[in-house]
Amino acid sequence: MSLAENRINKGFFQLLESQFPISDLSESVEIKTPSDFANRLNLHVNHLNRVLKSVHQKSTTKIIQEKLISEAKRLLIESQWNVSEIAFCLGFSEVTHFNNFFKKLENTNPSRYRNSAGE
Repeated sequence: MSLAENRINKGFFQLLESQFPISDLSESVEIKTPSDFANRLNLHVNHLNRVLKSVHQKSTTKIIQEKLISEAKRLLIESQWNVSEIAFCLGFSEVTHFNNFFKKLENTNPSRYRNSAGE
């Protein structure tokens, strides 16, 4: 990894990780798309994606999705917040978008995941 790639990779993960964990309902993920991250890092989104793909063999979108799903699962298990509160904290404007996102990545819906995790 070149020095420039290392700087970009480090900057991306610092921005991503700075938004987590979410511990209060007033907190919300603000930087959530590859374009958001690229803008904050003063990069073109394609350059950011190329760097992350070369370092991690994953797209920028995939890395962001993995972090969001990880935080969603943590909140579903550890908090008493309802699914819509979790969805809004994770930056989803509609609960149905969050449900579809979760189901696509986990093959179950958030409520079922929470219920099965508690068994």
